Amino acid sequence: MPSPHPRPGPAPAPARPAPSPVPSLTPHLYVPTPQRPVRAKVRHLPADTQVLPHSHPWAQVAFSAEGVIRLTAAHSTSPSTYIVPPSRALWIPPGVEHAVTMVEDAQLLTLYLYQPRGRTGPVGPGADDSAWRQCRVLEVSDLLHALVRELDTAPDNQHPPPAEALRRERHLSALVIDELRRARAVRLGVDLPRDKRLRHLCEAVIADPTRHETLEAWAHDTGASPRTVARLFRQELGSTFTQWRQQVVLAKAVSLAAARTPMGQIAAELGYSASAFSAMVRRTVGMPPGRFFGQQGANMPS
Repeated sequence: MPSPHPRPGPAPAPARPAPSPVPSLTPHLYVPTPQRPVRAKVRHLPADTQVLPHSHPWAQVAFSAEGVIRLTAAHSTSPSTYIVPPSRALWIPPGVEHAVTMVEDAQLLTLYLYQPRGRTGPVGPGADDSAWRQCRVLEVSDLLHALVRELDTAPDNQHPPPAEALRRERHLSALVIDELRRARAVRLGVDLPRDKRLRHLCEAVIADPTRHETLEAWAHDTGASPRTVARLFRQELGSTFTQWRQQVVLAKAVSLAAARTPMGQIAAELGYSASAFSAMVRRTVGMPPGRFFGQQGANMPS
């Protein structure tokens, strides 16, 4: 029989204060040049840290060596948000303003790439670089991961590297650029609207995509009619709510898969049966979940 006066449990741990927003880490000390076309820097940041919006006159590739990051880029048409786990990287063209949020404790690796005037992307002269003039989520090969980790991350205010180190850096940089050129692009960006009502709804869905099942329920939270919200989705984002939410679900699934959550558990957490989740992933990205999320042995319906 339970005691009428149960012993109190341990006091809850005090909540950890949210980290303050931080500026970009001294980009002027890592400027890429024709002599050093790829510069690398590394930064360890706790969960929920926000790197303030900023831009660079050179191209950037954002990696997460550990943990998951969320990056929002302010494109000329509409902003987009991207979830970047260690198996992916985000290409950011020159001049695009972006902000970064640490979804988890993360080791943020950043590459800065020199871009000759009038050219964008890791492509040679005369090549079509149109695809590289917008942000792209890229698959990261084991070789690319290894190459990035070998690059010198010392800033320019330290002693200049010796000639032998610079020769090695040029060889590594050439291989990095070639791997970026070969990397497969993955559709993982989630477009964000400019309309304030719709932006509020979209950010709520990104924070918790399973909170409601229907557009009607989500629209009720904004005080707008479902018909108005559906019209705004078509006007601002060029898609239906269902199509847009699938991109949010995929981004959330990527974050869960990065933590090695089993595929069946990911499907359940996102409100899907295993077969429905597998069908949605195949329909959206053209491959089974195990391959897309890097869990080849996952036990999911094909």
